[in-house]
Amino acid sequence: MTFCCSQKIIKVCVYPKVNSPSFKDTHTSDMDFKVAFSALEAMCEENMSAFCGPSNHADGAVARRLVVCMKQIQGHGRALEPMVASFTAVCHHYDFDAQTPGNGYRTLIKVVQACLLHILHKGRYIASNYKSAFFRAHHNASEMEAYCSALCQLRALLYLAKRLINDNDFGQLYSLQDLDLSHRYVQEYSSLHKACFYGRCLGFQFSPSLRPFLQTIVISMISYGETYGKQQSGLGLAALSLLTSGKYVVDPELRGAEFERITQNLDMQFWKSFWNITESELLTGFSRIASHPVQLNLTLTIPPVPLRLPLASDPNLSATVSPPLAHWGPGPVHMRLISHEIREGQDSEELLAFSRGDPPSVSASNLPWVQKQPLSPWLLIHFHGGGFVAQTSRSHENYLRSWSKELNVPVLSVDYSLSPEAPFPRALEECFYAYCWALKNCHLLGSTADRVSLAGDSAGGNLCITVSMKAMTCGIRVPDGIMAAYPATLLTTDASPSRLLTLIDPLLPLGVLAKCLNAYAGVDSQTVQPAVGGSSLTALGRETTALLSDLAQGATSWIQSFLHPMWPTSGAGSRASRHKDSPGVDTQRNLSYSSPPHSHCHLDYPGGFEPLRSKCLAVVQPTSCPIIRNPFVSPLLAPDSLLRGLPPVHLVASALDALLDDSVMFAKKLRDMGQPVSLTVVEDLPHGFLSLSQLCKDTEVAAEICLDKIREIFLEKSTQNCSDKARRDK
Repeated sequence: MTFCCSQKIIKVCVYPKVNSPSFKDTHTSDMDFKVAFSALEAMCEENMSAFCGPSNHADGAVARRLVVCMKQIQGHGRALEPMVASFTAVCHHYDFDAQTPGNGYRTLIKVVQACLLHILHKGRYIASNYKSAFFRAHHNASEMEAYCSALCQLRALLYLAKRLINDNDFGQLYSLQDLDLSHRYVQEYSSLHKACFYGRCLGFQFSPSLRPFLQTIVISMISYGETYGKQQSGLGLAALSLLTSGKYVVDPELRGAEFERITQNLDMQFWKSFWNITESELLTGFSRIASHPVQLNLTLTIPPVPLRLPLASDPNLSATVSPPLAHWGPGPVHMRLISHEIREGQDSEELLAFSRGDPPSVSASNLPWVQKQPLSPWLLIHFHGGGFVAQTSRSHENYLRSWSKELNVPVLSVDYSLSPEAPFPRALEECFYAYCWALKNCHLLGSTADRVSLAGDSAGGNLCITVSMKAMTCGIRVPDGIMAAYPATLLTTDASPSRLLTLIDPLLPLGVLAKCLNAYAGVDSQTVQPAVGGSSLTALGRETTALLSDLAQGATSWIQSFLHPMWPTSGAGSRASRHKDSPGVDTQRNLSYSSPPHSHCHLDYPGGFEPLRSKCLAVVQPTSCPIIRNPFVSPLLAPDSLLRGLPPVHLVASALDALLDDSVMFAKKLRDMGQPVSLTVVEDLPHGFLSLSQLCKDTEVAAEICLDKIREIFLEKSTQNCSDKARRDK
């Protein structure tokens, strides 16, 4: 290859990062991809020429591996180029508007671009350094094989996305009526190999600053899965999983295979238990140290008594709001009140009487140097995420504290009951009751409630919308606005281009998503009434002796992992599982990919192409329960009559989130009805970025966007009043 061609490759490799704003504007054109694919072709030819010709390579086997890999990459590139060109020509038809480019088809193009740039960068490095004495031949061959596998699977995703374009109505991202298409998509997902996305390629599509965090999460889950169900004291060992999992750091193929094994057939209790680690005293303690200090952080238990609230249409009349009743009858509602400054009412005996569990904060009357602030005109009510099955307000405190300080507003976060023990409609009833109680008792919360905003992420975003719908149906005051971050508005496994990302997303695999949705719908669940006086927070308590026992056992496991010889590798993604089956997952082993068995369940791909298959098939139960299509479960399916009258809805989504299309389609539906709605799509970030706001600059900026949307809700009335006054003065 000439020097000129090498320079061309280098130019492609230093393009702006894949999901940056500049990429969105300049790197989705057909011409840019022609340059990238041309560079890919040239890079493959250069490397094949170097490793096929006469050479004195010390490791001929590695050279042969690289040649085979380059030929495969070259074939994938030639097949992908026309497909990418066809997607770039039509993807803008699926955007919310011209100013908000973002939908699942665009995202798939971005992910392919990210994979291409990684391959080009690695391929150029190999071509330039393979003769160096310090060149790690086996390592670089394994890296290239891993990205070759990833490119193969992305090619399969583009074929699936092409079927969606052909089968869906123009401009529609979901197959809401074609249940057969959605079922076939689930079947195909269940058989596809995924381990390559959790090993060396882990998080390649996200911001580089997030990749160490994603690796930590994946390794922690694998380590936790080894001991889950075998010992009663697994929480401490999971929290310190880095100590017990050195083998997964040094062996990416093993990490990918084990993570796929765990997530293929995940036990719901395992999932709940793992994510509730974020509620542990150790982690929440660190979070509180790193977050903004607040003068009030009070947990409350509200007894189940009927409330009377004035009707929005006629304040002289009132409506009765019953306490939560679903499944086990009346029960208390748990909340957390956070306030950067202590305000009037927040130190009252009436409020402190609702305090539960932990000792109440010291009141302002006992701190003479603390000046009690007047009632705020604003009130922020928050519903946390967690797939309806995990977490509480405690694990979301880091950004709630920041919001309370930046907005100078009291924040009330609701700890609703979790599924599968408390399926729909229990969580909705509790959140609605909490909203009504807050309106009636705002003076105790330090607010006059002149402006009330709802805010939530993921499942919490869904609850913000459905609580507002319930307020309208009851005829009481609706909130003044909603900020919903990456909300789930369609709680089904229906196919959409962004849902295809569940194949590669370490935080939201389709198997996990389906289990959460089915748990909320009450599929195969047995509701359990919570213990009187107990809460999900106290259930997470641990004795010091048990934690020390975990440390000792974890250290022993870590040492033993290095004493056992490592199994030989035979290429990326081909490692078999080497551990005893974890009780929390399916007992099948050997997640290495293979030639697929002949099955009528597999989709037919053009040109004889066949994606890599997993030997251990995932069992994904489609969301077929009728409750899933209840408009108060899936607001995207709500009739216009239930959505007309909603307050302004501000949606903040991520371009790399599997739920992106939920936000795009819901925003379109509201806009077409004439409802006030805005959609902001941030780049580079995964689902759940609000909880990662302190992790890096990218997540901090995205969290600031959410904060600005809430501030916009609070300031809207005063802005309108100023405008009205200006017009009157004229």
